[in-house]
Amino acid sequence: MSEIDIAQKIFDEMREKTADPPGVTRKSFGDGENIAHGLVGDVARNLNLEIAHDYAGNQYMTLPGTDRDAPSIMIGSHMDSVPHGGNYDGAAGVIMGMAALHRLCGDGWTPAQDITVMAIRAEELVWFPTPYAGSRMAFGLLPSGDYDELKRSDTGRSLADHINDLGFDADALKAGKAYLDGAKIRCYIEPHIEQGPALFEAGLPVAIVTGIRGNLRYRFCRVDGTYSHAGAVPRAFRHDAVFAAVEFARVLEEHWNQRDADGVDFVCTMGEFHTNPTHHAMTKISGELSFTMDIRSLDNDVLLETDAYLREQAERISQERGVTIDLGDFTNAKPGIMDPDLRAILQDQVEKLDIPAMNLSSGAGHDCATFANEGVPTAMIFIRNDKGSHNADETMEIEDFAEATRLLVAFLKELG
Repeated sequence: MSEIDIAQKIFDEMREKTADPPGVTRKSFGDGENIAHGLVGDVARNLNLEIAHDYAGNQYMTLPGTDRDAPSIMIGSHMDSVPHGGNYDGAAGVIMGMAALHRLCGDGWTPAQDITVMAIRAEELVWFPTPYAGSRMAFGLLPSGDYDELKRSDTGRSLADHINDLGFDADALKAGKAYLDGAKIRCYIEPHIEQGPALFEAGLPVAIVTGIRGNLRYRFCRVDGTYSHAGAVPRAFRHDAVFAAVEFARVLEEHWNQRDADGVDFVCTMGEFHTNPTHHAMTKISGELSFTMDIRSLDNDVLLETDAYLREQAERISQERGVTIDLGDFTNAKPGIMDPDLRAILQDQVEKLDIPAMNLSSGAGHDCATFANEGVPTAMIFIRNDKGSHNADETMEIEDFAEATRLLVAFLKELG
């Protein structure tokens, strides 16, 4: 079988075995994620690759190089998914790495240094509320308290419990033990489906990623006002949580408009926005509202400046409307800028191979950012995908996957 036939077989089996209509579900440290890890592990064993796991259960499948002590080349992505998600988000990158190693082995080509495909755990924030959990654990970066404090959204059990359930070592992670050392990694490359419409609209199969937006995520924003009668209370005496929240939302959008006008990379989303269903009613002035914010940029200073500005505006609105707007704490995933030398190699290869491609920034977060922030030169290849991601309708064509795999193989051979 060709490397593309093997990839298609894995995609088909993975879809069948992790199906959760209308899509697939591969929970972090759950059965679906384990199944996906097992499928790529089977390919690694058939290729006689070296297989290892770290304390968190991330899987490493290595083609040995002539110099085993040289810094290694790593290819990776995650295998978990959102609930009822698509079959390709994350997993396509790991499967492409395995397809590339299959091709290299078939060519009888031995690299100068080890090439390792990393199947990463727990990237999807929906299961454990912290960014890039799997890759951060590999570097020993997750705070020790998080292992007991972070609870999986569906079970309410801790990250440590789920790690130990699978036979891995949460105690080693709590002690700060790291499996990966950035100084021992020559570079990291992450293939991934594009999660927006740019490639589809441009009619191109692949893109070379320029950078990954960092983010601020606010999960527990609140507006507290006063419940009162919708008809009996004059406007001057109202403390309306909804109108205060709407004004804050308008401030956020105007800030986005200004960033666009200034040519600053910036996007923001209020993904949840709701009153309390236990207390709200058509004839009541709402006394409380909860919302979330997701704010992203390629510049972390822009993110932190935005936080300061929004807190000032929240205080102003609170005073003017007699409410309390509390944005709560945020998590900050820093941007990951792709290595210009690796990007240049990819650009040279798409031209040599006559693969139509474009440059594109990534609005979504990826484990690649963890490697970049650890000083590892990083690169990403995007694969065209219709209908976005995090939904059951992800549509990656195997022909586009094959073009991206051809690019990855050429990239690896160019590195030597």
